[in-house]
Amino acid sequence: MKTWKKNLIAAAVLVTVCTGIYLNWLYTERQTQTDLTDTLDTEKVMSDDTLLLNDGSSVLTGSSTTDTASDYFAAVRLSRQQARDSAVSLLQEAMSGSDQTKAGESSAELEDIVQTALTEAQIESLIIAKGYADCVAYMSSNGISVAVAAPEGGLQQGDVAVIADIVMSQSDYSLNDIRVVEVQ
Repeated sequence: MKTWKKNLIAAAVLVTVCTGIYLNWLYTERQTQTDLTDTLDTEKVMSDDTLLLNDGSSVLTGSSTTDTASDYFAAVRLSRQQARDSAVSLLQEAMSGSDQTKAGESSAELEDIVQTALTEAQIESLIIAKGYADCVAYMSSNGISVAVAAPEGGLQQGDVAVIADIVMSQSDYSLNDIRVVEVQ
């Protein structure tokens, strides 16, 4: 009689665990197939005080809207965001109209785009936190380019070292893969 009860309890625990695993798998599967355009939302990737997208137009905010450096950074951020939005929409179309293998590949590519956007935003935030007026980071398979607003005396070797250290701490790039550009 005791053996029967032990087996019944073991079977109930096993069914409960298997049900939990199955439900977790279903939940995760549904999350990867949801609309992921919110992931690359403007407010998450770009700072609100630099660029706002309103009705498809770009509006610069802040103290100097005529400054060419601010215009440069805003234009680069807008261009980068438009390219990502286009890639996201193409990948979502591929995910919805293809088989599971291609959908999985599209999902992985979409995940890479999101991770790249978040890493670039983290690098930009940390560089600005170090006291630089503005910057834009652009990651590619060949390396990373960081455009930084020129301080009063121009970028010095120490400035480049600080920027390179931030980039290396937030990404997998080596010193040879980092290009720092001064924007006047």
